Amino acid sequence: MDNSHVNEDFRTQVQPALKSKLEEFRLLGVDSVREQGLWEFLVKKKWKKVKHEMKLYEMIQDILSVRVSDYLNYVTIESYKTSEFSFDNEAELKELLK
Repeated sequence: MDNSHVNEDFRTQVQPALKSKLEEFRLLGVDSVREQGLWEFLVKKKWKKVKHEMKLYEMIQDILSVRVSDYLNYVTIESYKTSEFSFDNEAELKELLK
């Protein structure tokens, strides 16, 4: 099964838009975002349900419309999903529920 996204072929063509969005993030004080992270956000969140190959202008519009808050919310939720958290330790559970 092919794990690449249907729009992966356009990644090099939309790279200037990605760089522009990353520069905007930096101007707003968010320096930790990398191009790969932004691309993953687009593929997993914005284009999650896209089954057809999008037009180039649609992809660029989606890239340029990403808000910092949307990206940071996505990253936060993903970190919760991947963190190793368990209720095996009773002391940790009690600390959490204080």
